[in-house]
Amino acid sequence: MAGTAPGRHPFLTVTCGTIRGVTYDNRVDLHLVTYFVAVVDHGGITKAAQALYISQPSLSQAIRTLERRLGTTLFDRTGRRLTLTEDGRVLEVAARRILADVERAKQKVAAVRDLEAGRVEIVTFATFSIHPVIEFVQRFRQRYPNLTVRVNDAEGPPGVHAALRRGEAEIGITDLSVEHAGMITVPVLEQEMVLALHPDLAADVPDPVTRAQVRDFPLVLDLGSRASAARTGELLGEQNVVVDCANQAALWQFVERGTAGTVVPRRVAEKQIPGAVIRPLDPPFRRPVGLVMRPGDLSPAAAAFVATTTGTSWEA
Repeated sequence: MAGTAPGRHPFLTVTCGTIRGVTYDNRVDLHLVTYFVAVVDHGGITKAAQALYISQPSLSQAIRTLERRLGTTLFDRTGRRLTLTEDGRVLEVAARRILADVERAKQKVAAVRDLEAGRVEIVTFATFSIHPVIEFVQRFRQRYPNLTVRVNDAEGPPGVHAALRRGEAEIGITDLSVEHAGMITVPVLEQEMVLALHPDLAADVPDPVTRAQVRDFPLVLDLGSRASAARTGELLGEQNVVVDCANQAALWQFVERGTAGTVVPRRVAEKQIPGAVIRPLDPPFRRPVGLVMRPGDLSPAAAAFVATTTGTSWEA
């Protein structure tokens, strides 16, 4: 019903039944359907006009307009009280169903706008699946417990863009150090990136460790993020990535078992690799993380997610 000109009523397509053996399917103004039901409920024009706060001539004209559009007589006017014809009774069933459907639709729209119901579609990739996505969603759900969140998985920043363009999600959570042409970006936090390694490998690693030294250290990384890491952190040498692993849980296991070290956000190292030794980088390496969206209006639920995420102070 959006886009209706001010002062005009939207049209509905109403298939009501059979009149004289012919099925009719006509466009009917919603206000005519409302007027028709009011006349039925009040048993006549006078009381219905009073209930609708319109004049009797206006209501009578509206009913005649409805009959003319449908090509039939809806009321028997021979007695003191208007009674429905057979065709009128067919229309009454459809009209009441239409009004009930419209009311339910209004309630659903109001519920979403009041944030009593709704769903947020976000998209991210493995790098951010633990931090900060989980904390973002937890904070949002605490504030809006009746809203649901779906987290879609993508292949790096290009996959996030593709999902947004296809309409599969409204909000992307991604690395803001890469280009996001044609998108709206909202910075949220910066992750402190650290070297996490098994204690057996940490004995000769200084604290902090320089980026040059990291380039000579055996690493397990997801090379799907190599472009971003190389551009912002300069941490990848020619041969120091000994395991290319896109599975985050497996990556952490490689570190815990002493296969190699990895470069991850401090929060991830502390929570997901509790036995690892953490070495900060010198100079510090911080990765900007934020939200990315297509231009245009967000749904009420998505707008609430953005407001909650950007209105909170997050630990790096």
